[in-house]
Amino acid sequence: MSAPAHDSDLRAARSEHSRRALFAGSVGNFIEWYEFGVYGYFATIIAARFFTPEGGSEVEALVKTYASFALAFFFRPVGAALFGRLGDRIGRRPVLILVIALMTAATTLIGMLPTYATVGALAPWLLTFLRVLQGLSAGGEFGGAVSVMTEFAPPGRRGLYGSWQSFTVALGLLAGAGVAALLATVLGAGELEDWGWRLPFLLTLPLGLGALWLRLRLDETPSFERERQGERPPGREVARAIALGAGRVMGWAAAGYTFLVVLPSYLQSTLNATFQQALLATVLTNLGFAATIVPAGWLSDRIGRRPVMLTGAVLVTVLAIPLLNLLHNTGTSNGVKGVAVFLAGAVVGLMAGPGPAMLSEMFPTSVRYTGLGLAYALSNAVFSGCAGLIITETIKRTGSVDIPAYYAAATCAVSALALATLRPGEER
Repeated sequence: MSAPAHDSDLRAARSEHSRRALFAGSVGNFIEWYEFGVYGYFATIIAARFFTPEGGSEVEALVKTYASFALAFFFRPVGAALFGRLGDRIGRRPVLILVIALMTAATTLIGMLPTYATVGALAPWLLTFLRVLQGLSAGGEFGGAVSVMTEFAPPGRRGLYGSWQSFTVALGLLAGAGVAALLATVLGAGELEDWGWRLPFLLTLPLGLGALWLRLRLDETPSFERERQGERPPGREVARAIALGAGRVMGWAAAGYTFLVVLPSYLQSTLNATFQQALLATVLTNLGFAATIVPAGWLSDRIGRRPVMLTGAVLVTVLAIPLLNLLHNTGTSNGVKGVAVFLAGAVVGLMAGPGPAMLSEMFPTSVRYTGLGLAYALSNAVFSGCAGLIITETIKRTGSVDIPAYYAAATCAVSALALATLRPGEER
């Protein structure tokens, strides 16, 4: 009689640990992408506040804003290597506590910074410094969060559990868009540009404190405890896996940021959309993204990561240019345009849902935090962080308004080739 009761208690305890890991792992990711979304949505205002001296060019200021954006992404691999090594040595829990504290402090301080009009050339340097701190903390966030979520996941459900990491990307971007849209509605343009843009950054403080509380209650993963002193694979083997992993998610990184974050500034600067119209398009894109992530992760547990992710990469490659042409066409109704941007986000979700589990399964426990964190961070540094800079500067030089579609299609084509090498045996 006692054995079944003991087994039931054990299953209940494991279920509780899994749920706690799901929330504690995903909440930091929500904050990270909420802030990165807010920075992207307010890019034109930030450019005017921090990068535009009197008489400066608005386009040049926007390029500098995206350069600061890209710089933060290039510090992600540094953070992934630094915090990943710590996480593989001392544990996932203490490192995740450290990175959420650093991320919260840096984001909150952005909302308190003096502008160019107040401190002159010091303003963009202060902003860039805080962006670097965000990049470092974000680099340490993904590897630890995904390690915790997939290592605590019940057997056969890593795809589903890992998909919540990507789902909170959508939630964070939607939250950022919602806050931006609300402020744009209730505040006048002058108030929004003067002080209203600060509020979304300051909101990170209570969010971060809540995330810190959740992580303080988190247990160390059983996999790490079992293999704390486990043998590490050769460095060359790990490096190959990191490069291949980065290739497999580069389409997700590039198309995701192109459609989900860069779109508002693109619509305003290239297609003359209003701030509210651009935000509405972004909300629809993120809703499409959110709608497919968890189902895609669940499906990948049933049929494999490869077919689900490969379908997403191929669809972006084929559909990116036609979808963007719909937005350019003045004869296309707003309803059709809304469906187009919704579908764009939904297709990216097919890659984002299984992506975290796919990366986690490429690395053994002893190097998982470092390996999957670096693969993701390198891909995002090059193909997400540079998306706004590359697209804006290329449009400026060539005059072609199709650049975002070419960028998303080309990166997803390469990603499809890398995903084609994924074999069922890797999904362990």
